[in-house]
Amino acid sequence: MELNKIYNEKAELTLVNLPGEIIDLTITSPPYDQLRNYNSSFDLELIINELLRVTKPGGICVWVVADQTKNFSESGTSFKQALAFIAAGWNLFDTMIWKKTNYMPGAKHRYADSFEYMFVFSKGKPKTFNPIKVKCKTSGISQKWAERPHESKVWKKNGAEHRKTLEYKIKENIWEYSTGRGGSTNDTIAFEHPAIFPEKLVYDHVTSWTNEGDLIYDCFMGSGTVAKIATVTNRKWLGSEIEAKYCEIIKKRIEPFKRDLFLNGFEKAESVDKKHLIMA
Repeated sequence: MELNKIYNEKAELTLVNLPGEIIDLTITSPPYDQLRNYNSSFDLELIINELLRVTKPGGICVWVVADQTKNFSESGTSFKQALAFIAAGWNLFDTMIWKKTNYMPGAKHRYADSFEYMFVFSKGKPKTFNPIKVKCKTSGISQKWAERPHESKVWKKNGAEHRKTLEYKIKENIWEYSTGRGGSTNDTIAFEHPAIFPEKLVYDHVTSWTNEGDLIYDCFMGSGTVAKIATVTNRKWLGSEIEAKYCEIIKKRIEPFKRDLFLNGFEKAESVDKKHLIMA
C-alpha cells in the first residue's frame, strides 16, 4: 500500500484492498442524488462496511451529504445514508451542519438551501478530539448563579456560591463557510471540478479528529482538498477518484505544498478569505 497517493479507481476497489484498521479519519462527500454528473455510481453498503473494517478503533468518518428537492419533496438521501451507517455498526457521534454564508437564491416557492449535513460517525468512542474553542460572550463575569458549570469557575464566598464564566467554550456543531472563488479556495485549478470542499471545513475536521502523522482517507477525492489539507497539516493521506482528469487536477494542486509548510494563521480564521488561505 502506497501512502500519499491518489488511486484512480472506484472507492470500492481501493477499500477492499486496504489492510484492516489503518485509517484514522475519513472525510468525504459522495455524489448524491445525481445533482452533478460524475459519470459513476457507487455501492453504498460495501463502502460503509469496508470503511468500518479499515478504520481504527475510535476512528471517525465525516460524511457530507444533502438532499435533492424534486416534485416539491426532499429525497431524504442524507437520512437514509445515516441510517445505513448505524445499521452497519457505526455510531452516529454527531449530526453537524455546515452553512454556506453566500448561498445562492432558491426557488420562489421555498426558502433557499443554505446548508449540508456533516454526519460524524465513530467506530466506538472517538480516540481523538482536539476541540475548536470560541470566546464566551460573558467571559470573566462573576455571577451568584450560573448554569453550565463546565463552562464556569466555581467558588464559595460568605456561604454563597459564585461562578465566573470561563474565557472559552467548545464551538457549536453548526459551522459557517464561504464558497466559490476566494471562499472555498484560491487554487484556480480546483474549479475545474464542479464541487469543492471549503478548505477551512476540511481543516477544522482534520485538526479536530486527528493528530500529526495520522492517516486520512477520502472515498471521492474530487478536487483534492482533503489531500491538500492533510499534506500541509503533516498528516498522511489516501484518496480514491474514478475520473482520471480529476486525478490530474489533484496532482497539480498539491504539488507546491510540502510537509514543512505552516498555515500562516489559517487555524485562527473565522472564515476563509485570501489572507488565510495557503497560496501556491
